[in-house]
Amino acid sequence: MKKVRKLSLAIVRLTTICSLVLIVFFSRGLTAHAAKAGTPYSDVSAGISSIVSPVTPLGASDNAIEIKANNHPDKSSSSASSASSSDNNEHALVMANVSQVMNIRETPDEDSTKVGVLYKDCGGRILERKDGWTKIKSGDLIGWAKDEYLLFDEDAQNLAQDVGKQIVTSQSSALNVRADASDDAEVLGVLGEKTFVDMIEDLGNGWISVDYNDETGYVLADCVTTDFKIDHGETMAAIKQRELEKKKAKLTENRGAVAADADELKLLAALIQCEAGNQPYEGRVAVGAVVMNRVKSGAYPNTIQGVIYASGQFTPALNGTVDRVYTGGNIYDTNYQAAQAALNGETTVGGALHFRRNNGREGQVIGAHVFW
Repeated sequence: MKKVRKLSLAIVRLTTICSLVLIVFFSRGLTAHAAKAGTPYSDVSAGISSIVSPVTPLGASDNAIEIKANNHPDKSSSSASSASSSDNNEHALVMANVSQVMNIRETPDEDSTKVGVLYKDCGGRILERKDGWTKIKSGDLIGWAKDEYLLFDEDAQNLAQDVGKQIVTSQSSALNVRADASDDAEVLGVLGEKTFVDMIEDLGNGWISVDYNDETGYVLADCVTTDFKIDHGETMAAIKQRELEKKKAKLTENRGAVAADADELKLLAALIQCEAGNQPYEGRVAVGAVVMNRVKSGAYPNTIQGVIYASGQFTPALNGTVDRVYTGGNIYDTNYQAAQAALNGETTVGGALHFRRNNGREGQVIGAHVFW
């Protein structure tokens, strides 16, 4: 029995030893295979970025450190130096060096799309420089400008100091502007939150002097922020919007009142009711304005009655409809209001002399009518 036990123990030991030998053998084989198939693990200079994540062998997680390292590889010392030099130029001040205006392009090419303009004394920040061009940010405007029309470094700083302004912005909903640097001084006015004025001087005693309606006023330094401002460029979208608003303002610019008696007011209101009684108020004023523009024109009769009854002009006047409305007296207050506005010089169509039902003709469309 003892011999059997000894034999069994020997067999177990032999089996264990063989298993260990096989494990070592295959382990070395797998390591050797891995070394041949890819970068050796012993090659530290390869970096962790070249090793597939052992956690997710079918595809590393985007958040795995290996993938992050691979997406941000180490740069050589020369590359790092170059990047540092480039970063030093970014966000530096740049100023326009023109007598009037310069174009800003989408790309560094003179044939590229124009995205905006920089005016004289405008400035911005450098984003990038390339082949004689500089990409800048000036207000909402971002684009490329030719270096020959720009000032950099000390020249830009000097011009900015000359044309820029130091402003003070209220951080209080009701900040008193006082006549002297004292809590007991007379209050010249009140600045609402985010309202800003030109700064004169930081007195260093808790007060800042400001230009308030051409008077020197004083505000508490703790209640404001200060900032240096220079004029910025304008995008093409902003330019188009400004021109549109200007055109609209021109269309509604008062053209001067015309004296009229009660009968003329009633006649004009009757015409408006016949021509535009079912139109928005803006369209009713427009019809009255056309009549008044003709009265002032010199190319038409110089009276309201003469313009309204001129041959071949206003159909309701020629077919008797205006007379019936005038005589009947059933004229709506809105039409009287529009007629009075036109007599006062108000207009929604500028100096337009004609209108008709909108049939696709070029002009200003209001409701169902086109004016020109």
